[in-house]
Amino acid sequence: MDAVTFTEEFTSTVEAGRLFKGLILDASTLLPKLMPTIKNIQLVEGIGGPGSIQEITVVEGTNIKHVKHRIDAIDKENLIYNYSVIDGDGKPETVELVSHEVKIEPSKEGGCKIKNVSKYHPKKGVEIKEEDLKAVREEASVVLKVVDAYLVANPEAYA
Repeated sequence: MDAVTFTEEFTSTVEAGRLFKGLILDASTLLPKLMPTIKNIQLVEGIGGPGSIQEITVVEGTNIKHVKHRIDAIDKENLIYNYSVIDGDGKPETVELVSHEVKIEPSKEGGCKIKNVSKYHPKKGVEIKEEDLKAVREEASVVLKVVDAYLVANPEAYA
């Protein structure tokens, strides 16, 4: 079966570069401060560029214990970040790999637009159902909303 693709778009009043810095470039520092479920985010392989592996460890008492992301591309100039969820219990059992492309663009009205294209690649012989992915997709939007709210409340952060 082919990958199941979802495209989600969000808007923010935060300037595009600030959101990219907080959400992407400084996620390992900012997310554990803002989200009580995230214990830490550590680089376990590489130096932070393409091919590097990050491990997100989640506090006890949640359904997820850890997730590993492989950084596929970082374009700081065009504000594009591609990564893949390669391991951990943060992806559905029916899924082999989840790849994401996050693009942040300035909007004409001020602030920015965030576009996230997610591709869920199923394990061989398995069919992925959209309802099985609902919780995973909702968690990603929660992270964005939390960072956005922090940056709105703290205009000096990442300025």
